[in-house]
Amino acid sequence: VMMKNTENDINKRRTFAVIAHPDAGKTTLTEKLLLYGGAIREAGAVKSRRANAYAVSDWMEIEKRRGISVTSSVMQFSYNGYNINILDTPGHQDFSEDTYRTLMAADSAVMVVDSAKGVEEQTKKLFKVASLRKIPIFTLANKMDRQAKPPFELMDDIEQSLGIKSYPMNWPLGSGKDFKGVYNRITQEIELYQSAGAHGSTKLEKTTLGKSELPKEILEELEILDEAGEEFNVERILRGELTPLYFGSALTNFGIEPFLQSFLSLTTPPVARDSNKGKIDPGSSDFSGFIFKIQANMNPAHRDRIAFLRICSGRFERGMSAYLTATKKKIRLSQPQQFMAQDRVIVEEAFAGDIIGIQDPGIFKIGDTLSETDQELAYSEIPVFAPEHFAKVRIKNSLKRKQFLKGVTELSEEGAIQVFRRPNMAMEELIIGVVGVLQFDILSFRLINEYGVEPIIEPLPYRYIRWIDEGYNEKTFMITLDTLLVKDNDERLCLLFQNEWSTRQITDRNKDLKLSEISLRTSNI
Repeated sequence: VMMKNTENDINKRRTFAVIAHPDAGKTTLTEKLLLYGGAIREAGAVKSRRANAYAVSDWMEIEKRRGISVTSSVMQFSYNGYNINILDTPGHQDFSEDTYRTLMAADSAVMVVDSAKGVEEQTKKLFKVASLRKIPIFTLANKMDRQAKPPFELMDDIEQSLGIKSYPMNWPLGSGKDFKGVYNRITQEIELYQSAGAHGSTKLEKTTLGKSELPKEILEELEILDEAGEEFNVERILRGELTPLYFGSALTNFGIEPFLQSFLSLTTPPVARDSNKGKIDPGSSDFSGFIFKIQANMNPAHRDRIAFLRICSGRFERGMSAYLTATKKKIRLSQPQQFMAQDRVIVEEAFAGDIIGIQDPGIFKIGDTLSETDQELAYSEIPVFAPEHFAKVRIKNSLKRKQFLKGVTELSEEGAIQVFRRPNMAMEELIIGVVGVLQFDILSFRLINEYGVEPIIEPLPYRYIRWIDEGYNEKTFMITLDTLLVKDNDERLCLLFQNEWSTRQITDRNKDLKLSEISLRTSNI
């Protein structure tokens, strides 16, 4: 009986990430899905920075000050018997690495596009990151309550900018003040919306009419779609080759519930995942999963560290132990939590597809596999992006060295920064590498606020990094003036270059030198 039950629970799981250019309405959409799932009674509009009406998902201090999602947060809610895990990704391109790790834990993605602006710069970058995973991508053309681009133009934009064809699941009736609702191409009904009360903070009622009520010009547009548009094809959608397109407005709730219903009917339960032991069936009786994110100081009062775990197979029970593949030791997974915006609840059980947070006493790394029975099991590696910006970081007050090193170590374990040192240099001076330059602001902010240390950050001119695989001889090594020799956290030697040209100069001067763009321990994209 137990197994059957687990299978049923797993079939009801859906895990997806939301990607969008900043300001396209991602956080508002997340809130509205929570509203429809009954997880919150009223949605607090993100924009109104009045009192405490911050968006529930942006909990970190810095996010409140900047109004951007810096860390990927995760939320659970249930709807119509489904258990849904939403992973929120940072919209800013400087956090594409965090986004990629989050996408590793998701089974599909929802891309939010501003209907007036179309596909924006960061959407392109995030889409590229998402398409590396070949997961289904669902598109919400948001903000139809404002004056929007004509729908055909938007479809064209998606195809030109992202190289993916779209299939409109519904068709908008007007936009801006004239936005009345949508025509659902699947049910062949018109869905009209009553105006949203209190700025969309409560659920919307909709009325449906038959196709015959459509105005002539809409009927003509639909005819063009049927003749010249893409064919509806679930297999292509699931392979990430065709994106279902929905028109709506997260702010006023127009079209959000039909989007959710359609999304749930098209997406699959968690599927088997690749590992060193072949594909692992989610329905197997052994619990297993991997860590895709580590977050220090989620609760500043407790100075805690949470490791986010994507469950890939079986059933998790509170108090259970599992092998950590990296050490082959059994570890008790303590204080397992799920997240409802700011609220955390202790989890009694969870199933494949779910995301849970577990206490991290400092033993987990991103990409670690946990397994109930198999010490050897390892899910496929999570790539680490090569840093593109470097800076020298030291502290004003040398008495705080201990806190400084603790802060830098913990933040590097979260994957936000990579730490390098010059061989034979004192510990006081570290070189920090980041993928996006905004990470330096975050580093400074968090060192001050969470560790009580004020850093001095001096940007360095380096833009490229290469790891030395072999052929390095300290006595004969010839370096160029604009190159720096450093060691990474694993004590591996690497070289920092100011331009691509210098990388070739070094290999010309040192014939035996073998360089790689990736650190062997991790792989690069």
